[in-house]
Amino acid sequence: MTTHLVLTADAASALPLYAVSSPKLTEWAATRPVSEQQWLTSTAFKADAGAVAVLPMADGGLAGVVVGLGKGDDPWAFGNLAKSLPPRTYTLSAVVGASDKLAPGLPAWAALAWALGAYNFTRYKKTNGENGDKPLAKLVWPAGVDKESIERRVTAAVLTRDLVNTAPADMMPSHLGDAVKAVGKAFDATVREIVGEDLLAQNYPMIHAVGRASSVAPRLLDLVWGNAAHPKVTLVGKGICFDTGGLDLKPASSMALMKKDMGGAATVLGLAQAIMAAKLPVRLRVLIPAAENAVSANAFRPSDVLNTRKGITVEIGNTDAEGRLVLADALTDACSEKPDLLIDCATLTGAARTALGPDLPAMFTDDETLAADMMQASADTFDPVWRLPLWAPYRKMLDSKVADINNAGDSPFAGAITAALFLKEFIEPNISWVHFDLYAWNRSSRPGRPEGGEAYAQRALMALIEKRYG
Repeated sequence: MTTHLVLTADAASALPLYAVSSPKLTEWAATRPVSEQQWLTSTAFKADAGAVAVLPMADGGLAGVVVGLGKGDDPWAFGNLAKSLPPRTYTLSAVVGASDKLAPGLPAWAALAWALGAYNFTRYKKTNGENGDKPLAKLVWPAGVDKESIERRVTAAVLTRDLVNTAPADMMPSHLGDAVKAVGKAFDATVREIVGEDLLAQNYPMIHAVGRASSVAPRLLDLVWGNAAHPKVTLVGKGICFDTGGLDLKPASSMALMKKDMGGAATVLGLAQAIMAAKLPVRLRVLIPAAENAVSANAFRPSDVLNTRKGITVEIGNTDAEGRLVLADALTDACSEKPDLLIDCATLTGAARTALGPDLPAMFTDDETLAADMMQASADTFDPVWRLPLWAPYRKMLDSKVADINNAGDSPFAGAITAALFLKEFIEPNISWVHFDLYAWNRSSRPGRPEGGEAYAQRALMALIEKRYG
């Protein structure tokens, strides 16, 4: 899906689309022709969020569409329309919102949600149209919206979704490397790839250890773009392309979605694409440690002690806690440059999902200003995150008798927090760092967010970076 398929500048023959909140429905309907009022009454239209009333003409034709915004001006109300409306072109003729604060931004949200909801992943499924066997409805670009900004956000999310949705055999570390190179080439970025035994030679021992059992060599993908004199923004994404759990093998039910274990990498790569497309005045670096956590005779083992790029030794308490290992080497490298802002994204723990569910990424940072800015960006973009504490007393849960730290420990408690505390061991003092433990997947379809891979926290992060450096 590309944005131009569902958003158009051609308003010829476009049908009117009215977006109305439920508290304002009666007031708005009173301004409409009697026939439309009667139709809305007879169909019991309440303007619930996402509800649609198709207005008929006297001759049976289509006169227009009313879309409900609900009680609180739900920005996702437009998210199903590209697929659910008759495949015509529509123009946003009125926005009657309940909130003076939200309503002015709803035209932009209409365009964004319309495009995000039009997404289909069709790589492996033959279809006869843009939406299965049915073409999509199109929306005329609403007046005054920033088209380029919406395009950037949609294409970033589409890239992330496509990467996460791709079958694991087609999204091994080498394929993820190809994706990074393609994005880098599009924006004249420099991309370096350190593969296999070269990881040991260049001191990335944990990336190598996690990925050495796979038939596809592990690698560190390193993209650099922008003026070196600009503020340094570094993105790190977990790129475990498939996670069997290693020798601590996952059960089949837990392995079914492990193609999405590179969701952190996909999220930061989409974000990087948006940053470069916006030509933000930053020196951008993207580090993606890419590996398959496979099982073979040379797989790393529980109770092994691994060296790290930082020099810390790590006892392996569980081979299924591999994401934090590859991130640790990448974060050490990232800190060596002392970036102004360091962000990592990872599908790291089931504990974060137990605490917050699939739709709410856990955020960890000791930087209070960064935390406040991120929460504001989250609210502004309807891209929710929730802060969890880097609770220092829990660090003892990772103590090891034979090494500097254990990667998992033996406590059943606070798994998301201890994982974040493990990562913190590799962050240098005075670096503004934030870690996101996210799910990268929609378990079921919701307006604007079809079932499958998802770019959680991406819009909020883009808003944060734009506000700081735009």
